[in-house]
Amino acid sequence: MFKPVPVAIGLRYLRAKRRNGFISFISFASIVGIALGVAILITTMAVMGGFQREIRDRMLQMTAHATVSGYGEPVQDWQHAVEVAAADKRVAGAAPYVEKEALISGVRNQPALIRGVVPAEEGKVSVLAEKMVEGKLDQLTPGSFNIVLGRELALWLGVGVGDSVIATTSDFRSTPMGAIATQKRFLVSGIFEAGYNDFDKGLAVVNMKDLQRVLRMGEGVTGVRLKMHDMDSAFDVARDLAMKLKGPYSVSDWSQENANLFRALKMEKTVMAILLAFIIGMGAFNLVNSQVMLVTDKQADIAILRTLGLTPRGVMKVFMVQGTLIGVIGTTIGVIGGILLTLNLEHILRFIERVFGVQLLPEDVYYITGLPTNLQVSDVVLTAAAALIMAFLATVYPAWRAARTAPAEALRYE
Repeated sequence: MFKPVPVAIGLRYLRAKRRNGFISFISFASIVGIALGVAILITTMAVMGGFQREIRDRMLQMTAHATVSGYGEPVQDWQHAVEVAAADKRVAGAAPYVEKEALISGVRNQPALIRGVVPAEEGKVSVLAEKMVEGKLDQLTPGSFNIVLGRELALWLGVGVGDSVIATTSDFRSTPMGAIATQKRFLVSGIFEAGYNDFDKGLAVVNMKDLQRVLRMGEGVTGVRLKMHDMDSAFDVARDLAMKLKGPYSVSDWSQENANLFRALKMEKTVMAILLAFIIGMGAFNLVNSQVMLVTDKQADIAILRTLGLTPRGVMKVFMVQGTLIGVIGTTIGVIGGILLTLNLEHILRFIERVFGVQLLPEDVYYITGLPTNLQVSDVVLTAAAALIMAFLATVYPAWRAARTAPAEALRYE
């Protein structure tokens, strides 16, 4: 197949055995450095993406995709709101709720969010019933004043099923002795474990009617929680629902309510990617060294090519082709290695644990039994593109130096 002269010579230089073995070693080190950097970066981003997905999924199991709540006042006609939401094909489920910050007291005190729910409707928007480790959610019957606590919250309070706790809210009521905070004793009827610390230590669940009674809300609720078929459209669907209802409403979705968390996770992933990209940069720096040494070694060849009519631009192309091919080879090996490493990371982790007798991810600390990964095509493409760009830029100076070679000076001592 016909190839332009610079490309053909560049390919020949890549395949040919060089007189200086150290140059070949540096080129090999460049390929290995780029490949390792690409593979490590792909695997690390996949693992961080897996943890982000795990956190998001566990969070969304216990919270709604979106909420439509009253603006400064309870929602009275919530039954109508639920009916309107259920009629929307984009909505998978809707349920009313009441929420209030409170201080829960057992052996110790702990602030937490008390959520009033309708047990029969809760399954439409969360999997709380499936997360129960003691007791059952349907024990939250109206008038029982039972309460379900997160596992970490129960441990901190020093209570278990059958014990009682006191919830103190910021609402004050008038008494002959003056204004005092509203307090109510609840009986612990169950404990759940969501695997997400914000819920396990910061959430308590009671029957909605019981909380309405404690807060003296009548039939009003805080709002309606929604679960969508497509969680990315949560805000738009909730906004459309609010527009159909009468009265002022506040709309929020899962990304807004946890904006700081997801922003921090994204920043962490970005910073880690930048730091690991320096490994690829080290491989590219080695490529600069090998290309400079190759140019020095091929001074006579460059001079002969110039006398045969090859232009400086052509000489520059020769070494840019040769150096870029090294980058392509290293990037290709790195992409394949990174994908294979990511797909088999769980088995590698188990092997290391068996050989060294250690547990790298204790379940009681990380709430997971394996190493989650989320291999994104976009991450692989960006990593490969960054590696190729670095490799290409690494060839510019050595190729430019080769193009400036004077034939007479190079052949004087040959």
